[in-house]
Amino acid sequence: MAEVTDNTSTVRPAETASHYLALYRKYRPQTFEDVVGRDAIVRTLKNQIVSGRIGHSYLFCGTRGTGKTTIAKIFAKAVNCEHPVDGSPCGVCPTCRAIAQDADLNVVEMDAASNNGVDDVRGIIDQVSYSPTQGRYRVFIIDEVHMLSPAAFNALLKTLEEPPAYAIFILATTEPNRLPVTILSRCQRYDFGRLPIRVIEDRLQEVCKREGLNCEEKALRYIASAADGSMRDGLSILDQCNAFNYGNEILTYDKTLEILGAVDTSVFSQLFQCIHQSRPAKALDILDEILAQGRELVQFVTDFIGYLRNVMLLKSSEEIADSLDVSSDHLQLMLQDARSSELEEDIRYINVFSQLTEQIRYSVNRRILTEAAIIRLCEPSMDIARNEAEAIAQLQERVRILEEKIAQDEAALASGRVQGITAGSAALQTSPVGPSSAAGAGEVASAAPQGQNAAHNTGDVLSGMAGEPAGGIAAATERPHLPAALPEDIQKIAGMWDQIVASLPKEQHLMKIYLQKANPTVTDDGQLLLVFENYVYCDFFSGKGKEANASFFADYLANKVGRQVGVQYKALDNQQKFSDNYVDIRAITRAVNMDIGEEDTE
Repeated sequence: MAEVTDNTSTVRPAETASHYLALYRKYRPQTFEDVVGRDAIVRTLKNQIVSGRIGHSYLFCGTRGTGKTTIAKIFAKAVNCEHPVDGSPCGVCPTCRAIAQDADLNVVEMDAASNNGVDDVRGIIDQVSYSPTQGRYRVFIIDEVHMLSPAAFNALLKTLEEPPAYAIFILATTEPNRLPVTILSRCQRYDFGRLPIRVIEDRLQEVCKREGLNCEEKALRYIASAADGSMRDGLSILDQCNAFNYGNEILTYDKTLEILGAVDTSVFSQLFQCIHQSRPAKALDILDEILAQGRELVQFVTDFIGYLRNVMLLKSSEEIADSLDVSSDHLQLMLQDARSSELEEDIRYINVFSQLTEQIRYSVNRRILTEAAIIRLCEPSMDIARNEAEAIAQLQERVRILEEKIAQDEAALASGRVQGITAGSAALQTSPVGPSSAAGAGEVASAAPQGQNAAHNTGDVLSGMAGEPAGGIAAATERPHLPAALPEDIQKIAGMWDQIVASLPKEQHLMKIYLQKANPTVTDDGQLLLVFENYVYCDFFSGKGKEANASFFADYLANKVGRQVGVQYKALDNQQKFSDNYVDIRAITRAVNMDIGEEDTE
């Protein structure tokens, strides 16, 4: 809640320290007209007073320093003012003056953070029974009401539901979610959101003018941003910076950063580019320089996350630029970084630094953890490996089981049942690709007249490689079917998939990392299908604006295979397993090659 001028006080900061009043207290609003940034709330309360439709209980919700208690006291003055002006207190009558000085018995204020027991609430209830000595209403303001104990809430409930006609309860809280529903349902709720940076900045400029302070506009904008939507915090920070700058002509932006232990946006841009370009040495040099200047690491990490957030928003849409509360020169730096990066890259940076925020808050090795996070971001493969360590371990275990099963089936394959799959392999290399899934299914079904033994053996091999007992055609129907014809180019790709990925050019290192996570299979119409267990990897090829990546890989495959290969990309849903939904053509190709090799040796 923004606050506007006090009224009569004209004390300068240089005046005697024993009577110095902090800026946020000195410039606390005394009437509704002084309040800024709360137009809807002020108008509603004033209309209630003018119309005589005043409620008996109000709930003011919002973060610290946004005007909950201030407006509560103004409302208490307004309902008891002897000469109200359009629903606002006059500020000069004896009642208004007494309430402003906390000397009026009709206004009772209790801090529930330290007075949260049943006995404290009973003291309030006892006072409710006494009518006002002067004025029309007795106003009870309970701050941080969420701190009351359950028993205290129960004691308050009946009085809050049916108070005397002269009693008004105003409950203020920063955590309305902790209040019982029975309390919430009996109150008129008003939400005090964070104030915009522009509102706080305008208020700071007004205070500086009244106090005779000379401050750079850029410095005031940073103070307003650091206030995080709290007018009280903004005035407190200005008070602190003014004390640091006492005796100097002007409060500059650099001095403001120094007193707050903050870092300039240009430094964030330099660090971002070093991480984006995988230059850990230069990035660590920037961190050393920041620490050498006495900057606070927790503040640095928090501010850098805010910078990354703006870069991410600009990357998603540059139209958001008008809604960002940043200066024009800082906006240009953010736009430059947004245009040079990828959206998933920005999100990864935010995730890593968000984890770092929790790690360093209570750690004695803050610098080491920060350096490790920066190095981790400079090496994408390291970050991906860390995030996917458990998934990789599971894949390795499944591969080990599959290899053991294939080894156990070697004797059976060599004893004669290999004939079915060998004949099928020859047919796959010579027959054309079926145009649709329906045709493919028909050809699989029509394979039986060639000899039920061949279909039976093929079912045994497929079910065996999946880690299930052989069950002929019945067992095969429980798994996804291979299309009627496996094109020769898809077979070739499956057989040399690891070599194809490994030979990608160095500048495509991120593509190489993602393709190492892919499981190649084949679609019903004979195209190569790459299945990923993580949608982030899939979006690298099939996401919006990623057509260039998919086109590059398709051309690369064409050069390797000698034919144009259609490629599709798909991500598994949650709890989905590749082996349960798709045929691993790499495993089949290895089995076929092994069988053919054994026949040649015989």
